Amino acid sequence: MNPRTRHALEFVLDNLVWFMLVFVLVVFSIFIPNYFQLGIFANIIEASSVLGVMSIGLALVIIAGHMDLSVESVAALSAMVVGILFCSSGIGLGIQLHPEWLMVPVSLLLALAVGGLIGAFNGLLVVKVKMSAFIITLASYIWVRGLVLVISGGRSAQDLAPAIRWFGIQRLIGLPLTAWIAIACFVVFSLIMAKTPFGRHLVMIGGNETATFRAGIRVNRNLIIAFVLAGAIAGLAGWLLAIRTSGATANLGVGLLFNAFAAVVIGGVSLKGGVGTLPGVYAGVLLLSAINTAINLMGLPANFTQVIHGLLVLAAVLLDAFKQTIRQRLA
Repeated sequence: MNPRTRHALEFVLDNLVWFMLVFVLVVFSIFIPNYFQLGIFANIIEASSVLGVMSIGLALVIIAGHMDLSVESVAALSAMVVGILFCSSGIGLGIQLHPEWLMVPVSLLLALAVGGLIGAFNGLLVVKVKMSAFIITLASYIWVRGLVLVISGGRSAQDLAPAIRWFGIQRLIGLPLTAWIAIACFVVFSLIMAKTPFGRHLVMIGGNETATFRAGIRVNRNLIIAFVLAGAIAGLAGWLLAIRTSGATANLGVGLLFNAFAAVVIGGVSLKGGVGTLPGVYAGVLLLSAINTAINLMGLPANFTQVIHGLLVLAAVLLDAFKQTIRQRLA
């Protein structure tokens, strides 16, 4: 195979999810009435904001060769803490700060701190106890969700302070601020992964942890940072959930983990670690959102969404194995 053909094939493999996204949008635009509209595309981006933010943290950990199943529960706990403190009805305490705008950064920092602490707890256990991240974060998924029920008593917090809720309703150039926050997160973390030693080290750790350690790179420190970031980003996703719904319920965010997992895998992140990019993950998130929008426009039952997401994950895993085989032949 000549070098030009090899480079073209590698480009297609690396960006396959973007081709899939364009193909799906074109097909839906042709066969579904009213799909090809700027408003529909804006809705696709808007609906993907919370899922997109959560997928970033999950992707960082998977690229490093591990797993974090706790992100959904962490988001729910962060949202509930914000809801209890800054909502004025339900179980909300209605705390007021002066000036009022101060509640925005305080609530955001609180959500990030809650997520970051649980992420640090997960990371320390993975590094120090040397247990499977899958088991440890599965336990965190369960006990953190239980903690949400304990502190809320199964009830909800409603009527978030107007200064915080403002972020959930304001729009900029046709998109809500929550969508711009998600896009900004993808840009920032894509640059971190591509341009900083930390990002490159995560990829190396996911590719071969032992060899990376022998190369003198501080594997444990980087892994703990990755788990802290995953937790903090999940906290941000919880904050976005709270401001979008103007409160928090005990079952807030249920099912987001599996959708985030689907987006990460479809976006080209290898479950074996060491392979994947955040722009690809964003394309995976948009692909899922585009399919959900098509299902809604066609009036199909919501259960079809789960069936299609499951089949997409299965297809993505098989496709990942196929791409690995192709890459080995190209090497």
